[in-house]
Amino acid sequence: MSIPILKYSLSTQNQRVNSFEYLPGEEQPKVYTTDSLPTSVEMDEIIWAAYRQIFSEHQILSNSRQIFLESQLRFNQIKVKDFIKGLVLSDAFRLLNYDVNNNYRFVEMCVQRILGRDLYNDRETLAFSVIIGSRGLETFVDLLLNSDEYLENFGNNIVPYQRRRIITQRNKGEMPFNLKTPRLTQNFLEKQGLPQLLWSGAVRRFRPQEQKPKSGDPALFLDMVSKISFI
Repeated sequence: MSIPILKYSLSTQNQRVNSFEYLPGEEQPKVYTTDSLPTSVEMDEIIWAAYRQIFSEHQILSNSRQIFLESQLRFNQIKVKDFIKGLVLSDAFRLLNYDVNNNYRFVEMCVQRILGRDLYNDRETLAFSVIIGSRGLETFVDLLLNSDEYLENFGNNIVPYQRRRIITQRNKGEMPFNLKTPRLTQNFLEKQGLPQLLWSGAVRRFRPQEQKPKSGDPALFLDMVSKISFI
């Protein structure tokens, strides 16, 4: 018997923030859709927007392209929603995102890129993680794409986009979801036992956590140089 999805409440500060489309005077997100019979050039823009949304600009590589899916979309054999599903379930996306992250991080990425919003809370993260672990990746993706939330906002023909603003400190913007680093988070580094990323002013160096530099270590010289003030 399959495990039902856990119930969770919408407890987050972002639920009280209006969507982009309800903020007159501010820059509105461009909607890419096939509703109006796009030209060849417009279809190129739709396909590019889909790659940018799902893969992020960090991962738009030649081997990430899904040429067969692109052809199907161009000839109206599939809908934009089907194209999005194909991208998320592609070997390239799985290799770059699913295989190198835990389920929690992968859930966060998919909700941001497919539903266009941030996760509501840890309960939602856990609920979707259970779905991945018990029913598999494709079931999780179908759950997002066939949800009322997705269909009401994007339907079958609109490329998903970031729908909600993020509450940030004054005068500080928040990086869009599809520009955030897709992997190698602190959690990933710790689990893999990889060197931690440490900063000392403008000098960056890699060194295992809690390990102090020994005599003759170049890091000591770099630290000394970074503290010198030139007149």
